[in-house]
Amino acid sequence: MASPAGAAACPAWRDPARWQSTTDVVAVLIAVSLPWSTSLVGIFGVVLLISIAPTVDLRAFWTLLKRPICVAPIALFCLALTGTLWSDAAWGARLYAVGPTAKLLVLPVLLYHFQRSARGTWVFVAFLVSCTLLMLMSWLVLAYPHLALRAPAPGEQGVFVKNYIDQSQEFTLCAVALAYPIVMLLRANRVLPAVLLVGIALSLLANMAFVVVSRTALVTIPIMFAVFALLHLRWRSIALILCAAGALFVAAWYASPQLRATADSFQRDYKLYMERNEPTSLGLRLEFWRKSLGFFAEAPVIGHGTGATRGLFERVAAGGVNQASAEVIGNPHNQTLNVAVQWGIVGVAILYAMWLLHLLLFRGDGLVNWIGLLVVVQNISSSLFNSHIFDFHEGWMYVLGVGVAGGMALKGRLGTDMEPEPPIRP
Repeated sequence: MASPAGAAACPAWRDPARWQSTTDVVAVLIAVSLPWSTSLVGIFGVVLLISIAPTVDLRAFWTLLKRPICVAPIALFCLALTGTLWSDAAWGARLYAVGPTAKLLVLPVLLYHFQRSARGTWVFVAFLVSCTLLMLMSWLVLAYPHLALRAPAPGEQGVFVKNYIDQSQEFTLCAVALAYPIVMLLRANRVLPAVLLVGIALSLLANMAFVVVSRTALVTIPIMFAVFALLHLRWRSIALILCAAGALFVAAWYASPQLRATADSFQRDYKLYMERNEPTSLGLRLEFWRKSLGFFAEAPVIGHGTGATRGLFERVAAGGVNQASAEVIGNPHNQTLNVAVQWGIVGVAILYAMWLLHLLLFRGDGLVNWIGLLVVVQNISSSLFNSHIFDFHEGWMYVLGVGVAGGMALKGRLGTDMEPEPPIRP
C-alpha cells in the first residue's frame, strides 16, 4: 500500500510543467559547463533527454521530425550508421566514427522543447556568463600559469581548460553575437547596458589578441562581422565601423607580439612545408586535403565508408617520421572532405543541405535569429579548416545554439500557447 507522502508526491512527479522547467535548467547547465568540461556536457546531455521524455507529445514531435530542418541531421547520422556496411575499417573504428554524428540526434529534441519553452534566453545568457568567467580565468592563468588544469602546450599560454581552439571559438561567438544587442541598445538610448556589453566584447577580443588565438578564429571573425554588417547596418555605419576596426586592428597588431606571431605563422608554415616537407600546422592541412581529394576521386558517390579515413592515410603514407607526407590521421581537418572521403557526394549533399536549411531557419530579424544565424555561419566558416560538426566541443556549440535558437524562432513564427519570452535586460 502506497504511503500518503508517496501519493502526494506522485502528481508533482508526473506534472509536465515541472519536467519542462527541469529541462530548461538542464539546458542551462549544458551551456554553463560547455566551456569548461566535456564530461559534464555528456552527462547533462543524457539527463536532458530523460527530462524531456515525459513532456513529449508524440504526434507533434513526429510532425516536427518530418520537417527538413530535422530530417537533414538525422539523415547524416543514418548515413554514418549505414556507411559501416561498406567500410574496410575494423568494426571498432567504424562504430567509433559513428559517434561524432550521434549528437545531431539531440538537435530535433531541442527544437521541439524550445518551441514550447519561455526560457530559451536563459541558455544564451548562461553561455555568455560562463565564457566571460573563462576569459577572466584565462587572464589569471596567463599571470599564474601553475593555476591551469592542464600543462600548456607551446604557444597555448592562458588556457585554463581544454585547448586554445575551443577557447577561441567560444570567445569569438560571444564577442560577435554581442554586436546585435549593443546596436539595439544604443538605438534605444540605453547607454549603460550597451557600454557593459561593449566592455565584455572588447575583453573577449583583447584576450584573443594578447593571450592566445587560433588561426581559424582569425579567419572566421571578419566573416562573422561582415554578415552582421550586411544584415543590420547602414552603409554609412559600415564605413565608420570598418575605419574603427581597422584602427583597432593596427593598434592590436603593433601592441601584441602574440597576434603577429600567429599571423606570421601562416607564411612560415607554408614555406617549411613546400621546401622541406615539414609537418607544420598549415602544411599538414594542405597534405591532408591533397590526399583526401584523391581518396574522394576513388569513390565519389558513396565514399569509402564510415571510419575508413585512417586506413586510407596509412596506405599512402610515405617518407620519414618527421615529414608531412608520413602523417596518418583519421580527420582531414576539413568538414567537407571528412564527409566526402567517407560517404561521397551523397554525404556532402546532406551536409550542405543541413547547413542551408538551418541558415534559412534564421532568416528573420531579432536577437534569436541573429544568434542562430551566427552559430551556423561560424560552423560553416570554421569547418573550412576543421571538422567542427564532428568535433565534440564545436559540434555541441552547433547543436545547442541551433536547437535553442531554432526552437525559439519556430515559436515566434508559428505561435504557441506560451507567453512571449521577455527581452534581454543586461
